[in-house]
Amino acid sequence: MSWDDAEPTVRTPRDPAAPEPTRELPPERPIAGPVVPPAGPALPPAGTAGAAPMSPPGSTAPYRQTNGRSTSQRSFGRPEAQEPAFRPVYQGQAWPTQQPTYTPPPPLDWHQQQARAYTPAPPPKSNRVFAIAAAVALVVGVIGGAAGAGAVIGLDDDEPTAQPSGPPIGNGVDPKVRSGSVSAVAASLLPSVVQLKVEGADNSNATGSGFVIDGSGHILTNNHVVSAAASGGSIQVQTEKGKTATARLVGRSPAYDLAVVQVVGLDAPSVQFGRSDLAVVGQDVVAIGSPLGLAGTVTYGIVSAKNRPVTAGGEGEISYINALQTDAAINPGNSGGPLVDMNARVIAVNSAIATVPGAEEGSSGNIGLGFAIPIDQARRTAQQLIATGQASYPVIGANVDMTFEGGARVEKVQTGSPAAQAGLRTGDVITSINNQPVDTAEALIVAIRTHQPGESVQLDYERGGKPHEATVKLGTQTG
Repeated sequence: MSWDDAEPTVRTPRDPAAPEPTRELPPERPIAGPVVPPAGPALPPAGTAGAAPMSPPGSTAPYRQTNGRSTSQRSFGRPEAQEPAFRPVYQGQAWPTQQPTYTPPPPLDWHQQQARAYTPAPPPKSNRVFAIAAAVALVVGVIGGAAGAGAVIGLDDDEPTAQPSGPPIGNGVDPKVRSGSVSAVAASLLPSVVQLKVEGADNSNATGSGFVIDGSGHILTNNHVVSAAASGGSIQVQTEKGKTATARLVGRSPAYDLAVVQVVGLDAPSVQFGRSDLAVVGQDVVAIGSPLGLAGTVTYGIVSAKNRPVTAGGEGEISYINALQTDAAINPGNSGGPLVDMNARVIAVNSAIATVPGAEEGSSGNIGLGFAIPIDQARRTAQQLIATGQASYPVIGANVDMTFEGGARVEKVQTGSPAAQAGLRTGDVITSINNQPVDTAEALIVAIRTHQPGESVQLDYERGGKPHEATVKLGTQTG
């Protein structure tokens, strides 16, 4: 056996005075166990070069020679002076197979490795989707099963079951009223509009509408609504709140089909006036009144025409108005109610409706053609009625033929009248006033009444087929 193949042995120090001992090699077999080296540091065998490969940390595998030579083992990171040394005492002494346990220092990223080790990796996306879908299906199944079970219990049990809690039905958020909408106009004007019920001394009666125009309880309406009580009778006013009071007749004007009544201490706000001369065809309007006795009715439409000559009024009293035409539904009972713009300002007083030719008077309802007195004229008349109980209107002092077409033909000129002073004669045909065409007698009367007494107007007329002009200063008449 060569030295390299023999197992190391421990040599006992020899006493120089003792005789040389004899040695006998042991048979070639491994010694049963390692020989414990003497206490104290021991050095590796002299002449060794390098170190044998080291087993992984924590391994119990014995060190073995891999390159055919004895090598010394150096621990990683431990000073060489602290390594346990070993020197064979005798030839063939075995190297120790049990080495001290050594744990190398942790790597620099040890904390990151531990975090990764204890943080589970997220499952694949597809698996997550399937898991969520399965969870949802499970919840739905549970709810459906519970609902089915509740239904079965409710059917089997004679006693009523408690209803599930939830928001009360029908108590949602109140809708907001948009400014400029029909609902906003109605909310603003309805408290100011009243219903009138009139009973005459001759047992005649009428119903209509009106609206409050000031803080003193004055109400503007149509003359033909209250004319039955002009010679006695009663006028009852009912507000939106349902309160009823007796009104007195302040004054009326058959020429303009307007009247004013008053209720002292009336609990209703007054309206705001607009300007009818600024109205345009096509603009939105709202009519408010009591058609057919139905108080607080609101209808919606547009101004469909302007300066429409219309006659209105009661029996024996004909009114000529230069009306605003509207398609807002107006029916009997709307008379005297306000026609308002979308800013809730009154621009006219509802007064008349067109009827189908051949229909009996009072039997025809709305056909989309209603007429209202412009508020510019109605306001002036109302002020006169409140001040004096009477209203004045302009005249030229001439009678015209109501059946003639193609102009207004003069039938009679009153002596000393404005027409006589302007040089008009019987038989003259007036064709325009202030460059506004005139094709009928009604058109001339209506055009004159849009002005005020004392104003001057220019008339174009024909005499013997030749055109002429005349300037007429309007006179005044009460009515």
